[in-house]
Amino acid sequence: MGFQPVVLWTDLLLFGLLGCIVLAAWSARRSEPMRAAWGRVGASGVGMTSLTLLLVFVLVGLVDSLHYRERLEPAGAEAAEARKAQLSTEVRSALDALAEPLRTRVEKTYSAPLAWQLFSKQTVEGKDGTQHREFPRLKYGGAGLQYPEQDLAGDVTGRIAIGLAAAAAGWLVLAGVVVALVAWSRRVPFGAGWRAVWRGKGGLAWRAMLLTLAGVLLLVGPITALATEYHVFGTDKVGQDVLFLTLKSIRTALVIGTLTTLVTLPLAVALGIVAGYLGGWVDDLIQYVYTVLNSIPGVLLIAAAVLMMQVVIDTHPEWFETAAERADARLLALCLILGMTSWTGLCRLLRGETLKLRELEYVQAARAFGVSTTRILARHVLPNLMHLVLIALVMDFSGLVLAEAVLSYVGIGVDPNTISFGTMINAARMELAREPMVWWSLVAAFIFMFVLVLAANLFADVVRDAFDPRAS
Repeated sequence: MGFQPVVLWTDLLLFGLLGCIVLAAWSARRSEPMRAAWGRVGASGVGMTSLTLLLVFVLVGLVDSLHYRERLEPAGAEAAEARKAQLSTEVRSALDALAEPLRTRVEKTYSAPLAWQLFSKQTVEGKDGTQHREFPRLKYGGAGLQYPEQDLAGDVTGRIAIGLAAAAAGWLVLAGVVVALVAWSRRVPFGAGWRAVWRGKGGLAWRAMLLTLAGVLLLVGPITALATEYHVFGTDKVGQDVLFLTLKSIRTALVIGTLTTLVTLPLAVALGIVAGYLGGWVDDLIQYVYTVLNSIPGVLLIAAAVLMMQVVIDTHPEWFETAAERADARLLALCLILGMTSWTGLCRLLRGETLKLRELEYVQAARAFGVSTTRILARHVLPNLMHLVLIALVMDFSGLVLAEAVLSYVGIGVDPNTISFGTMINAARMELAREPMVWWSLVAAFIFMFVLVLAANLFADVVRDAFDPRAS
């Protein structure tokens, strides 16, 4: 059974944005101020710790963005023409393939983390025909335990030890690679390279990165070892593994936080610079536009746009071949809507800074020598605003991730078939009212989203301090 790659719009834009970031980083090497600013970021322990965590999330999101459809072979002895491979209607990702046990091991309903039986009692019919209520055993969680009451603690402890050992081995390999690279770049022996890394003299805050990776691996190792036998974070109402749902939610958060910038950036930069430099009626018109947008409550504006977009999607089902493409279209539309409603703050900031830049001597001299407006904006104004653009975009990432969670919670966010932190929190709303309370879905979504937003905020603070001229 083969497969056919599927490229969704969000996949294309996400990898395109990643390529643009790589090209921008490569071109920044030719600029001394940019190298100095990024050098300050790299020398920061907090900056490299948060960047390492962000890269872990990005890696999971990119793996989940490699989509495909399986080829289904017709059953029976049919003619060669009929044996033409057909495509499955289900679109899967590489993360689905890697986490196949988590995706397919579906229980009957709720089960607690690391449990071997269902969370609530159910009526079970005995061999003698009598009925009684008990906690039924799970189909997959702890299925290998012969006597779960006695063997559970020992089996969990053993799997955690195996995971820790594998994590330690993996960390030693990564640390060896990092030290070898530092030693090769400094033309020193391996031992001297290790001392340089540990003392913070390797050019970057390698020690902070290695310690962060150690913490990540010490969590990932035991969780991976336990996930082969148990539901580490429990299951939800329909028996799906909560760990798998949280991993799938990472891509949605990254798409919302990054692709929205593709809409925000051109509008904010172009309109902000033009308004600040040209002034006059152009400035008045642009100010009028973003003042009107700011006067409308953001949630109401987004809700109206999402509902109109949903009507368009529902009335044109022929546009989408699979349910995944339909959900992807709604996700992309949500990015466009958030971008159209979130560019005003950066536009106002760039307008105010451009008003100051146009009065500086070198800009006035360029205008006196007859340099065109386009060239002045491209050569003198825009480069001096890029630190503000970079800072604003990095700091807006966490706000957009939280915005998706809030919108999905109130029912105007992503498609119900799309797994996200917002849909998980929305589903957990009713679970908290149960007796006893089902808490693990909410806690898992909150922890993952908290770490992602915290890492983005800390990295944004480091970038702001490194690129803001007033902070240096």
